[in-house]
Amino acid sequence: MRHATIFDCEFLTAEGALSRLWSGPHDPDPVVAQIGVVRLGLEGAFPLLDQRRLYVQPLGRDGQRLPLDPYFTALTGVSEADLDREGKPLSDALAELDHFGGDTRLWCWGKDEFNMVAISCYVQGIAPPLPAGRFGNATRLLLKAGMPAEDLRRISSGQLADYFGLPHPPLRGHDALDDATSIALVLRHLLTKGALQPGDLD
Repeated sequence: MRHATIFDCEFLTAEGALSRLWSGPHDPDPVVAQIGVVRLGLEGAFPLLDQRRLYVQPLGRDGQRLPLDPYFTALTGVSEADLDREGKPLSDALAELDHFGGDTRLWCWGKDEFNMVAISCYVQGIAPPLPAGRFGNATRLLLKAGMPAEDLRRISSGQLADYFGLPHPPLRGHDALDDATSIALVLRHLLTKGALQPGDLD
């Protein structure tokens, strides 16, 4: 079935790092630790066809595993035990994302690919395996569908399904798979009502 691919990622942070643009003396490099990805069918009732939650070993500039700040774990639910048990090398996780997406564009809320690919690959000293042109910014899709620009600026991906009043299973904000699911549910809603067309996601 023809489909679109929606992803989200969680990258390392510490309390106040956002306001400091990750430039504080103890702020970690904002490298990816979790990726969530959803396959959205673009035919029929626009079903959610498949999903993955990937944990990524966040390595520092010295090649060693970076510890998780307690703030990051409280925010995302990602723990050291998760990474010890399921963490993949970055190159393997990006290859799995690439394979999962097939030949589709990879849509996210904003530009998560900068942290997931550009920064994470740069810190680890590996060539980015996914080109920038492979990614799409889903906020542009929602703007096209009529969502007010001021709401786009204040709503996070995890809040989207509630913003549109859509029924959904429990979703934890700042969990990469749950946030990708929230985006996918809204895109399905907009496709169903005709505010978006399948070709918009190509």
